Amino acid sequence: MLTSLAELLQRKASGPKLAVLTAYDYPTARMLDDAGVDLILVGDSLGMVVLGLPDTTGVTMDMMLHHSAAVCRGVKRTPVIADLPFASYRTSEAAVLNSRRLMDCGASAVKLEGGVSMIPQARAIIDAGIPFVGHIGMLPQSVKEEGGYKKKGKTNEQIDRLIADARALDAAGAVAMVLESIVPEVATQITDLVKASTIGIGAGSGTDGQVLVTPDLLGSFPWFRPPFAKPHADIAGETLRAVREYIAEVRG
Repeated sequence: MLTSLAELLQRKASGPKLAVLTAYDYPTARMLDDAGVDLILVGDSLGMVVLGLPDTTGVTMDMMLHHSAAVCRGVKRTPVIADLPFASYRTSEAAVLNSRRLMDCGASAVKLEGGVSMIPQARAIIDAGIPFVGHIGMLPQSVKEEGGYKKKGKTNEQIDRLIADARALDAAGAVAMVLESIVPEVATQITDLVKASTIGIGAGSGTDGQVLVTPDLLGSFPWFRPPFAKPHADIAGETLRAVREYIAEVRG
């Protein structure tokens, strides 16, 4: 199990692959830490699976600070990556300021979406001494501009852009990068090209690790589950059963 971001290079070289899950609250973070997960991501996916928003663009900096602090209070060992939410890193100055706020909550690193276009912000964060994680491929914060969630890497133009994004983030000094909803062969190619650890979600098995939204893993958000997410439990079903049993007991 990973205990420091400094171990990422060795894990990329010799394995095993990184097991990464999201957390948005103290008890979940504590259980993931106890279970031995390698990295915890406080993802802005909390907007949908915790707060009931239609997408991640409504997540604010205050929301991320609130949930990041709760997660970090539950963790003793696992490095925590915190998302910079929509509109919180439009300038390099804002990116650094908001990254520091997340680090003050106890985060080990911050993550933002984008490649070549976000290199000034990425470099500013890294120059400020803050570990940085990139995110390329399908970008949830850009869902409105792109008109939905679309697989990336299907055309030569998309492949060239993804490789350029990955190389730019790697050169800037990213310790890791999330590859989301990328054609598996392209994600594998990127993984072989960069020094940073690649963490895939919906991008095949050729990356250095995998990340899942924990409610997808546990079956606790039954209203939507992406096709690549395999549930390992049925928390929603068990919750319904327990609540109905309680109601029956109270009503006699």
